[in-house]
Amino acid sequence: QVQLVESGGGLVQAGGSLRLSCTASGRTFSSYIMAWFRQAPGKEREFVAIISRGGTTTNYAASVKGRFTISRDNAKNTVNLQMNSLKPEDTAVYYCAAERSDPYGYGRTSDYDYWGQGTQVTVSS
Repeated sequence: QVQLVESGGGLVQAGGSLRLSCTASGRTFSSYIMAWFRQAPGKEREFVAIISRGGTTTNYAASVKGRFTISRDNAKNTVNLQMNSLKPEDTAVYYCAAERSDPYGYGRTSDYDYWGQGTQVTVSS
């Protein structure tokens, strides 16, 4: 069992930056592929970014590529999402997710085994 807790959300002006963090419980954090999703009001939860177990590989949604950076520190059981050049369209609840493996893909919520409670990010214009 893995428990994930997000932090770092808040209110920021367009063009600003915010850094989200997800802290995981357990001793096997490094065995999980980690990802960030987000969900805006009235919309489906969407994939944002993913990082491999060792941090070697990352992938991003086209909407955030070049602006967001996902990273992890396995020694600290954390995964982070650095968000720069924020836009009002980035406003959403951001969720941290973990999966043991992704033989069938990584962009769908059903691919993940564990989820955090979410943290609100609001970008004003």
